[in-house]
Amino acid sequence: MAKEVSKTSRVGKRPVELPKGVEATVAAGSKVSVKGPKGSLSRAMPAKILVKKEGDALLLSSDAEGRSAARLQGLARALVANMVKGVTEGYEKRLELHGTGYRAEVKGKDLVCTLGFSHTKTFSIPTGLKIDIPKDSKGQLIILAGCDKELVGQSAATIRGFRPPQPYGGKGIRYRGERIREKAGKAGK
Repeated sequence: MAKEVSKTSRVGKRPVELPKGVEATVAAGSKVSVKGPKGSLSRAMPAKILVKKEGDALLLSSDAEGRSAARLQGLARALVANMVKGVTEGYEKRLELHGTGYRAEVKGKDLVCTLGFSHTKTFSIPTGLKIDIPKDSKGQLIILAGCDKELVGQSAATIRGFRPPQPYGGKGIRYRGERIREKAGKAGK
């Protein structure tokens, strides 16, 4: 039986270019720290992934055997590319509140949402995340921004989970641009 040769990922073998103003450091071959105008991020790469800095680019390679090598290499390259994009441009998610009396407001370090329940729903704003509610939206629009893609996306999903959009009336919290397939409901006599 022939020994299985480790493959390289098409995504993973492309270098991650570092734009001007972005500094990257690699510690112990697997922990990557990126610093830019929007903030700084650091992350430990999966086991058996090696990161090298060559000039203004980061190169990733894998020591894993079999098909795992390509998968881990592609994952690690995507994580590093998201970190670089986050510290240069940042990430943003917009949530819309649809429903009578639905509104949100920021009170100190908490986001307080009134969503038709007998009580308000409170979300503690983690460090590294900025939540803005424009004045002209009357509390109907929530803008989440930050340099960590994972934190922004998970926070938006958690807030959306307070009141997911209903298929019958369309009420609830939805992402901007999200289309809800509405159902007809019961037919009258």
